[in-house]
Amino acid sequence: MSTPSTDRPLAAPHVDAATEHFWTQAREGLLCTRRCTGCGKVHWYPRALCPFCLGDTEWCSLSGQGTIYSVSVTRRAGPIPYAIAYVALDEGITLLTNIVDCDLDTLRIGQRVAVTFKPAEGGAMVPMFKPA
Repeated sequence: MSTPSTDRPLAAPHVDAATEHFWTQAREGLLCTRRCTGCGKVHWYPRALCPFCLGDTEWCSLSGQGTIYSVSVTRRAGPIPYAIAYVALDEGITLLTNIVDCDLDTLRIGQRVAVTFKPAEGGAMVPMFKPA
């Protein structure tokens, strides 16, 4: 059985002062998050205060490379099947995301993936991942 991934409509993300840099970088094809200036830990979801030590944070770029930690192919939620997954990035953080541009039936835990960006309503680019 083969289930090719198909692009599906994506709602425009909510952009505010706290997330504007993230979405600006995404439009440029860059994945970023915040790193603590005190303890140095990178964290996801980007926050102004470090969730580990409550220190100040600054934006940093990520490689966009990682491995699938967990994956599930959803076929009955709508007319377009899609894969939702946790991706463990090489920097040590884990993102909940979609896996795209592949045969969904070939996805496996431990598989290497790389970030790609898909357009949403309003022109924002949403980071997702595809097999590397």
